[in-house]
Amino acid sequence: MRRIPARSSAAALLLAAALTLSACSAGSGGGSPDAGADAAGQDGGTTGVVVALTGEPANLDFTTTAGAAIPQALMANVYEGLVEIDQDGQIQPLLAQSWDISEDRTTYTFTLEPGVMFNNGAAFTADDVKFSLERVKSDWVSSLKAKMDVVDTVTVLSDTEVQVQLTRPSNAWLFDLGTPVGAIFDESGVADLASTAVGTGPFTIESWKRGESIGFAARDDYWGEAPKVQTATLRYFADAVATTNALRSGDVDVVYNMQAPELLPTFEGDDAFTVLEGTSNGEIVLSMNNARAPFNDVRVRQAVLHAVDRQAVLDTAWSGYGTLVGAPVPPTDPYYEDLNNTYPYDPDKARALLAEAGAENLDIAFTVPTRPYATAVSEIVVSQLAEVGINATIESAEFPAVWLDTVFTRHDYDMSVVLAVESRDVLTMFNNPDYYLGYDNSKIKDAAAAADAADEAGYVSGMQDVVRTINDDAAAGVLFLFPNIVVAKAGVTGLPANSVTEALDLGAVGWQ
Repeated sequence: MRRIPARSSAAALLLAAALTLSACSAGSGGGSPDAGADAAGQDGGTTGVVVALTGEPANLDFTTTAGAAIPQALMANVYEGLVEIDQDGQIQPLLAQSWDISEDRTTYTFTLEPGVMFNNGAAFTADDVKFSLERVKSDWVSSLKAKMDVVDTVTVLSDTEVQVQLTRPSNAWLFDLGTPVGAIFDESGVADLASTAVGTGPFTIESWKRGESIGFAARDDYWGEAPKVQTATLRYFADAVATTNALRSGDVDVVYNMQAPELLPTFEGDDAFTVLEGTSNGEIVLSMNNARAPFNDVRVRQAVLHAVDRQAVLDTAWSGYGTLVGAPVPPTDPYYEDLNNTYPYDPDKARALLAEAGAENLDIAFTVPTRPYATAVSEIVVSQLAEVGINATIESAEFPAVWLDTVFTRHDYDMSVVLAVESRDVLTMFNNPDYYLGYDNSKIKDAAAAADAADEAGYVSGMQDVVRTINDDAAAGVLFLFPNIVVAKAGVTGLPANSVTEALDLGAVGWQ
């Protein structure tokens, strides 16, 4: 058996002083979402932080509701898993102190942290692990639930020991436990997940004003290292410029994942603020509905990818911030390879493909969520598509509610664009024909399963083959990898530099 040791105290990367405002978020001091200008952070206090975000949660239940905003707010802060993913994308112990893996890689025996309590006062035990992992299959609606299909049985050995039997070896499964699908719930705390969050994390939800803010309070009985602040507030703004105005006026302390990069020069060089560009898993996906015309023809999809000048999109829409990637795999994934040359910008090639498909002078609807990046990107893409004879009409869809219903749930769209931020999500997007992209996964299903069950080298090479197949089919386009840009007051410390999972971890955020 292979023994995985307990984590060291250095599991989370803490940035020092000037580099502090990494790619996580924090905010101004107040004890409530309305703290505003009188928040503790205004005078260098240490009681609270306020973070400005765009894109609010539709509710608090990521087990039944899609969208990154819910786990962004709740994972690491309220909910925790057996493991966590560190700043380098590596698996570290969390609620599990350690684990043994059988020689055939199908049996995991976890030793749990003792003395952990949920925020409702219930004790965390192996029964909660069994309940939570089994509940993914029985109660989850989110497409993430497929990540637990490989689990055969979960057996409680004692209060602090639990054994998970897989149906086959899986390279992805343990990593997936560090994402929202691995969140541990208390059985008595799941009756109303949409409005109540019961977890083992360092914070509880103190207040929630829908459409405005979520306020967190630090737990006195948290089992791990105590949060650096007593309160943390996430404030939601519909307009990206409003977030920077709020930072300058002192109403917030941090603008997380800045959505107005053209304004960065106004903060750079100002000693009152720190600007940091970190890495991210987020892919700006140009989605084409593979399941209906005209995008059920691979030649039309390939034409679109040749028609779009991704460098021009990046430079114009996002001021050059971000990274070009030629496939839906960020460089932090183990099976990444540079596929940027698969679909070079070539309008003539695009026109030829459209003519071959009998799809000249196409008229399509471009359903665009009301997010700053989507608005900026869509205008450029529409212009470029028009040059090859694709007439795309922008139809704005309020995000998250309308877009999630129309595009993600009912698949009633031709083309769209969205920021996909789930970790290692290539199979989530393309290995399920019922996913909103509608990609026929028959070419990759068996290959993906074989790669997951292979040894480490086989996993990497197998997944690279899968990704190349998806790319050859032009199942979707990745315009660029989203940067993790953070602007904060110079005194904010402890923000993780990179966005490696959906979670915005506030536990180490504090003041200098």
